This record gives sequence, structure tokens and C-alpha cells, in this order.
Amino acid sequence: GRSVTFVPQGSIRDVFSEVEKGTFQYGVVPVENSIEGAVNYTLDLFFESELKICAEIYHAISHDLLSIDPELGYIRKIYSHPHAFAQCRKWLEKHLPRATLVECSSTAEAARKASGEKGTAAIASQEAAQSYKLEVMASRIEDASRNVTRFLVIGKDDIRRTGSDKTSIMFVTSHVPGALFKVLKPIAEADINMVKLESRPSKHENWSYFFFVDLEGHISDTTVKETVAAMKNLCLFLKLLGSYPISGAVEHRKPS
Repeated sequence: GRSVTFVPQGSIRDVFSEVEKGTFQYGVVPVENSIEGAVNYTLDLFFESELKICAEIYHAISHDLLSIDPELGYIRKIYSHPHAFAQCRKWLEKHLPRATLVECSSTAEAARKASGEKGTAAIASQEAAQSYKLEVMASRIEDASRNVTRFLVIGKDDIRRTGSDKTSIMFVTSHVPGALFKVLKPIAEADINMVKLESRPSKHENWSYFFFVDLEGHISDTTVKETVAAMKNLCLFLKLLGSYPISGAVEHRKPS
């Protein structure tokens, strides 16, 4: 809402870094999109960060083409985030097939750059248009109408149980046959709903992966706590990323 101050950062890594240093109490980072899938860079940063997930937000995404120029015919270069380009691919091919696409760290950064250059545009939100005094040349240019991004609120706080919660963990298994099956088996035996499973290369050894799992329930729930403990005994490494309200539930914060 409007009760907090929002400060844009140049990259997802910067968001993690500033919250870790205590410059800001919370950060908001994208983690997956309903069209383009996981935001791998965010997942990778959780491996090296001690920050916790404090909340999740599902936000419907709509992209506009913004510029200081009056007509599409003037546009030779377009700035935006890679995911925004991917989500507007068909529109761009139809209306601006010869424009050069330049990737930015965020759509807000794209809008800032376009605000200072003639012959350029940005794919961003109407809020960005207002912030950087840009005109909306075309609205809702995304290829799919049901375009939703899941964001995570990261911080240092432990979030209390609400009764409608989700717990996120990450772990590394041994590189042997059946290792992942054995680690996930306690979840099935405890009759816990696993709502997400994602893998990422560990970057420390070829063909070695770490896994992200979202479970229904809070780590303070006995069943969830015992299940995660059983999984940890079967892993080379396991890290609790946080328990937090399922989007739409009421959040109660306990100071760290």
C-alpha cells in the first residue's frame, strides 16, 4: 500500500544486498511467472543469502509501450526486462519488427532510460509512465491475457503461523540413483501437499542440482517440522527459506 516507501534497485541482487545490510526492512523480488516460468536468478540468490521469505504476492501483469515520441514510426530501440520481451513477443513482431531490443535489469529501469532518449520506447507499466513522464503508445501488449507473476517479500523476520501457510525449503541430494525420491518420500508419507518443485544447477559440480520445494503448512506445525527434519537427514544440505501466509491470508510479524 501507500504506508511504506518504495525504493527501486538496479537488480535483484541489489534488493537482496540492501535488505541484508539493513538499509531496508523488506525487499520484493519476482520468483516465477505464469507464462515464462521460474526467475532463476532469484532462486540462485537464495542459495547464498541468509534472508527469509516473509510473504508472497501474486500480481497480474500488464505491459504497455511507453515513449517520449508521438508515434510508433519513430521507434528504433526498445528497452525492457527479458521476461517482458518474452511476454510481448508476438506484438513486437507484428508492430515493431525492426526495432532493436535492449535488455534491462527491470521494467522501471527501462522506462528511466527511454525517458531520456528520442527514438526509443520501454515496455513497462502505467505506473512507470507516470513516474518518468512517458506517454502510453500502446496498452496491454502482452501476448497472453492471464499473465501473473509471483513475488516474494524477503527480510529477516520469522512470520507467525496463520493457519493458511506455506513453507519453502531448498536442498541438495547425493548424486546417486533414487536420491530425490528418497528425500521427497517423507512428504508423501506425512500426507503434506507439495505445491512446487523446482531444480537449479548447483554451479559447484557438473550435473549436480539443488531443489526448491514449497509445502502447505507452517514449520511450527508438528507434521511439517518432523517431515523437514526427516528430509534433512537424507540430504547433503537443506535450508529452511521461511514459512509465510499463503497469498491472501493475514500476515502476523514477529520481530527477529
